[in-house]
Amino acid sequence: MLRDVIIQLVVAAHKRYRMPDDSIYLPLHVGHAGKENIGYVGDDTGDNISEYNARLCELTGLYWAWKNLDAEYIGLVHYRRHFTAKGLFARLGRDKFSCVLTEKELRGILERYDLVLPKERKYYIESLWSHFIHCGYGHEKDLEILRQVVEEVQPEYAETFEIVMDRTHGHMFNMFIMKRDILDRYCSWLFPILLEVDRRLDITGYTPMEARAVAYFGEFMLDVWNEKQKIPFKELPVMFMEKQNWLIKGGDFLKRKLIGEIKRGGVILLPENSETTVVRIDTVRAASEEKVA
Repeated sequence: MLRDVIIQLVVAAHKRYRMPDDSIYLPLHVGHAGKENIGYVGDDTGDNISEYNARLCELTGLYWAWKNLDAEYIGLVHYRRHFTAKGLFARLGRDKFSCVLTEKELRGILERYDLVLPKERKYYIESLWSHFIHCGYGHEKDLEILRQVVEEVQPEYAETFEIVMDRTHGHMFNMFIMKRDILDRYCSWLFPILLEVDRRLDITGYTPMEARAVAYFGEFMLDVWNEKQKIPFKELPVMFMEKQNWLIKGGDFLKRKLIGEIKRGGVILLPENSETTVVRIDTVRAASEEKVA
């Protein structure tokens, strides 16, 4: 029975924000080193890598939890993203914080699963590799460094890395809940890879988003690791606690995709029922230049 086991879900935050009332949630100020106190435990206490936060983001919180928490189950969520066990219709019209995963709901899930992940995100027309590039998270050379480090540090995962990065879906957000021994195994595998990538990556001239490439890599690496480990897991929906305009987000995604193809001088595939199934990018570019003229 899990009635008496300790569960701690770290809520990674860099500013004051509304937090779930449930006692299993622990607000953690990530990137606290050198910053003003906001009233939360800082990730610069105990064994920590808080000074890496500008590049590793919430993963400095994961490292802190791994090294400093004494709990049988440990999880990582974000101040603006939380798990929920309630369906979409059950959440309609309700305060989102009243729908955040509760201790009672989680204990029921952990009776059957030792690993909880976000529902897979599907990109359909994008592999994880190309999605990283088109969304402005970084550059292809960054991915090449990650690939190289995986081949050197964990060569038995090299093939799995290629399989996962070629997929059009994945468990994103660096969010999960794990039994302690699973967390130990995962973090012992993950951080030597990411810290070596961080050491090799030259982010001179990068935007703040591009400088966080290593944090985005953490999202991919969870699936790489568990593809080989084969640990059964439960998927839960993720709620974004603020309003999102999905039309704008979708439009931005397609715009980045188009611009990415134009930069590479490739082709755009149109729907099969379209009269033209392939458009040469040089044609698009020429038409664009003619319009400008």
